[in-house]
Amino acid sequence: MGWRRSQSGSGGIGAGGTGRRTGASAAAGTAPKRTGTIAQLRNPPGGHDARLMLAALFLDRVGNGVWSSALVLYLTVVAHLSAGQIGALLGVAGLVGIAGPPIVGQLAERHPVRTILVACHLIRVLTLCAVPLCHGFVALLAVTTATTLCDRGSKTMEIVFAGQAAGDRRTTYRALSRVVMNAAYALGAGLSAIAVALGTTRVYEIVVVLDGLSYLAIAAIVIRTSKRAPVRATAGTKTAKARGRNPWRDPGYLLFVVLDVFLNLDDTILTVGIPLWAVTRTDAPHAVIPAVMVINTLMCVFLQMPVTARVAGARSAARAACWYGVGLLAGCALIAASGHGGATVEAVTLLAAAVVLTGAELVRSLVSWELAVSLAPADAQASYLGVAGMAQAVERSGGPVVLSTAVLAAGPVGWLGLGTVVTGLGVVQRVASLRRLDRDQPAALQSVSSMAIT
Repeated sequence: MGWRRSQSGSGGIGAGGTGRRTGASAAAGTAPKRTGTIAQLRNPPGGHDARLMLAALFLDRVGNGVWSSALVLYLTVVAHLSAGQIGALLGVAGLVGIAGPPIVGQLAERHPVRTILVACHLIRVLTLCAVPLCHGFVALLAVTTATTLCDRGSKTMEIVFAGQAAGDRRTTYRALSRVVMNAAYALGAGLSAIAVALGTTRVYEIVVVLDGLSYLAIAAIVIRTSKRAPVRATAGTKTAKARGRNPWRDPGYLLFVVLDVFLNLDDTILTVGIPLWAVTRTDAPHAVIPAVMVINTLMCVFLQMPVTARVAGARSAARAACWYGVGLLAGCALIAASGHGGATVEAVTLLAAAVVLTGAELVRSLVSWELAVSLAPADAQASYLGVAGMAQAVERSGGPVVLSTAVLAAGPVGWLGLGTVVTGLGVVQRVASLRRLDRDQPAALQSVSSMAIT
C-alpha cells in the first residue's frame, strides 16, 4: 500500500480534503502556503482526515506520557516487582515489540490503515484495563508486551497514513504531528506526576484504567477518517521486476534501516545517557535531568516547523543525514566535557548538550521519515515502512544497554567514540540514499510518462 503520487482517487486527499482530483491538487501545490504552526494545524496537509488524525495523535501521546511516566513506579509500588523483574519485563516487551512494525506492514498490504489502527487501539483498551487485574510477573509481562506490540505497530501505520493523506507534503505533516505529540506527551507526564504525588495504589490503578479507556475515544476519532483501500503492487511493473515487493530481499533498503538504528540514538542519549552520566559521573544537581526533558520538549514544539522548512524533499533529507551525525558528535563531546569544572559548570554543559542533541533530533526525525518513504517502491509502501519501523524499535531496546554499559564505562572516550561512529554512519547514509534516489529516478519518470500516455 502506498501513497499515490497524483493523489487522485484517494477520497478527500486534495486541497483541504475536499476530494477534488489531480487538477485541484496541483493548484493547491502551487498556492502560497501559510507557514505559521497554528495556521497549519487548522489546515494541515491532508485536510479533514489529517485534522482528525492529529487529534487522535494528541490523545494517544497523552496516554503514552501517562503510561511511560508511571509504569516503573506502578510495577514497583503496586505490583511489588523487583528491579531485576522490571528490567526483564521491559526488555522482553521491547524485543517482542520490534515485530510490531513488520507485522502491521504486511497486514496493510491487504487491509485499510484505518482498520489496523482501530484494532491496535482497541487491543490497548483491553491490555491496559487488564493491568490492575494482573498479579505476578507473568501476567504483567503478557499485557505489557501486547501493549508495546500494538504501540509500535500503530506508529508505523501513522507513517503510512501520512503518506496517503498528505502526499508530497508529508514532511510538513510529520513536523505538525511532532509538535502535537511533544505537547501531548508533556501533558501526559504532568498528569502522571499528580498520580505520583498522591502515590496510593488506588490512584495508580485509576490512572492506568483511564489511560486504557482513552483509546476508545482515539479509535472513535480514527474511524471517522476516510477508508482508503490498500494499494497492492502491480504485476509486471519495472519496479517489481528490478527489486520485487519484498523489503527483506532489498539490500539497499535494508542498509538504510540498519543505519537508521544508529541514527536514532539521540533519543536514548537524552532519556538514558544524560541522566545516568549526570548522576554517576558529575556533581551537577539532579534537577538538571528534568530540565533536559523540558528543553527537549519546548524545542520540539517551537522549532520543529522552522527546521522542516529547511529539510524538504528526499535529496535534502539524504544530505541532512550527514549533518545529524555532526550534531550528535557535538552533543557527545559536550557530555564528555561535563565531568569537570564544578557543579554549576557541569550542569550548564549538560544543558548545552541537551540543546545540541535536540537540534540533531529535529533533523533526524525528518530524515528518517522522508527517506523511509522515498526509498521504498510506491507499490509496496506499507510492507517497506513496516521494516523501516523496526529501526526505532531496535534502538529503543538495544540503545539503553549500549549506553549504560559500553559508553558510560569508557567515560569521555566512550562518548567521543560514539559520536564519531554515528557521524561516519551519517555520511554512509547520505551517500547510499543519494545513489538509490539517482538510480530510481529514471524508472519513476518512465512510469509517470507511461501513465500519462495511457
